[in-house]
Amino acid sequence: MKKYASLLLFALLLNGCDDGDLTVDTIDFSDPTITAQTCNTLTNGLIYKIKSQESLLIQLPDNLLTNDATLPNVPLTYDINNSTYRVVYRAYDGTVATANICGAIPPTTPKVTEEWQATAGKIVVNSSQITVSNDTDGSTKITGYNYNFTFKNITFLKPSGISQVQAEYVFGDFVTAYTSPSTSFTSLAQQCPDSKQIYNYNTTSALTIDNIDAALIKNEVTPIGTPRRGLINTITNKVLLRSYINGTLTQSYFCGTTVPSTPSVGETWIAENGVDGVSGIIEVTTTAVGNVFTHNIVLKNVKLVKGNSSFKLATNYVLGNLEVVVAP
Repeated sequence: MKKYASLLLFALLLNGCDDGDLTVDTIDFSDPTITAQTCNTLTNGLIYKIKSQESLLIQLPDNLLTNDATLPNVPLTYDINNSTYRVVYRAYDGTVATANICGAIPPTTPKVTEEWQATAGKIVVNSSQITVSNDTDGSTKITGYNYNFTFKNITFLKPSGISQVQAEYVFGDFVTAYTSPSTSFTSLAQQCPDSKQIYNYNTTSALTIDNIDAALIKNEVTPIGTPRRGLINTITNKVLLRSYINGTLTQSYFCGTTVPSTPSVGETWIAENGVDGVSGIIEVTTTAVGNVFTHNIVLKNVKLVKGNSSFKLATNYVLGNLEVVVAP
């Protein structure tokens, strides 16, 4: 009897020993300390999570994540096709690292011991902007976007040839960084002689007022505490913030008969329509020294919108001073 017991114990010990391979029954990356990463922060074409000896990868078309929020209960949905939209799970015989996922020439170790390919299902994405507030001036700024991924009715084909279906699998959050367009302008505001567009700019962005109400810019001193006021809307007093890429923005960009091809517009943010006494208000205070009239242009409680994203300018945002020299 002792002989048989010893043989049984030996057999159990043999089965308990392995060569580092990981045997997997379920995929679990729910640990909140496991954060989603990307191989390329510009394109976000491959998003992944890794832990000890496992990885879970989502492959998407490059630049699919466009830095915008989704509407409530209206997520982005993509069919898994194992081509342009892929979900892959891998187990390894050792500790996995970013180089194993993103390296142009991946390390030879650890080796993949098991791979599950998703053959069907949907990738569901809900996104939201990450915003910080400035309590001093009342402005807000977008610093990034949070993308929450869930797989619906996902089917994994396992190495054994058996398919495993899960009605819902929560991949979790993936965060991108974002830089809001600059709204800091140190120069005087300008006005185009023909279109009457008001603008101020720096090397990367410009804020404009198109089709401004002529009554706002009059070479007459305003009484103290009584600025001229107008409401922003999409026809008159249209306020736009644009960011520019592929070149440096200069004075020569503005007021021409045609829009220069460089730099090119990166993003366009449109101010919400104004509400009398509440928001979206343009205030102009005019002073004069000799024959020089200075129009101080302030935007009050203005929210800028692009797609489903938005941020606020300072509560009393100074676009700049427009100086007009009147012939004596």
